[in-house]
Amino acid sequence: MRFHAPVTATDALREPGFIASLGGSAAVAILLSAWVLGFTTRPLRRFAAAANRLGIDMNAPSLDEAGPREVRLAASAFNKMQRRLRAFVEDRTRMLAAVSHDLRTPLTRLRLRAEFIDDDVVRDKMLEDLSEMEAMIGSTLAFARDEAAKEAIEPLELNALLARLGEDMRDAGKPVGVAPAPFSIPIVGRRMALRRALGNLMENAVKYGQTAQVALAVTGENVTITIDDEGPGIPEIEFENVFRPFFRLEASRSRDTGGTGLGLSVANDIIRAHGGEIRLSNRPEGGLRVIVVLPVEPGAT
Repeated sequence: MRFHAPVTATDALREPGFIASLGGSAAVAILLSAWVLGFTTRPLRRFAAAANRLGIDMNAPSLDEAGPREVRLAASAFNKMQRRLRAFVEDRTRMLAAVSHDLRTPLTRLRLRAEFIDDDVVRDKMLEDLSEMEAMIGSTLAFARDEAAKEAIEPLELNALLARLGEDMRDAGKPVGVAPAPFSIPIVGRRMALRRALGNLMENAVKYGQTAQVALAVTGENVTITIDDEGPGIPEIEFENVFRPFFRLEASRSRDTGGTGLGLSVANDIIRAHGGEIRLSNRPEGGLRVIVVLPVEPGAT
């Protein structure tokens, strides 16, 4: 007997059972992959958040030493590094304050002895040098006191902070203009430290550039503060040097103005401690532009 029966081709992909099975397997695989990925990257996110906190606040809480063995070891090493950095900064701050304080006694003796010099020219020059040294020591002590004060971090509104600072400087007879942003700019930081940093920059603009014009702008997750003056500017080769402690430009920023060379250095340290940066540029129309970039409060943008 001979049978002839043609075979009908079937497409397995179109079978309802196969499609349902494939979809279920894919969903389970995706959910399982997402869970594994989140579980493995969660410690990295914790480390990134802790590193950002450490860059802003040296006294931030320690990282929780929990999880797998490797994660606990890494967290323990990070916490140990944070403690060492904190101790290093505190030791240097105490040493700076102690040295600056102890120098006042011999300076006072030198001033008393200088009064007995008969030559008026020599006596006046020596007293002028002693006054300059006392001003430098006073600035250093003020900086050390601020560092040791451990001012708390709090939510701030940058528009209001700059407006109040500009008003205080105008009351002191300094030509300062502040153009606030048309909306609220919430940030997180130390109020008095930021006032000191921005105040130093604005006072420098008034002292060496006759006026200070302040403007704000928000770009992404950062706020940019520009401070323009009408002075002679700074040679670009000296942009990095002016942030060094006690560095002064003799050509354009004379010692006769009474500066100690700590203003920009202190401002730079404070802004960096808030996770920001300071940049300098010479304006095409003349004058110096100081650009301060600070992060806004997370989620505010």
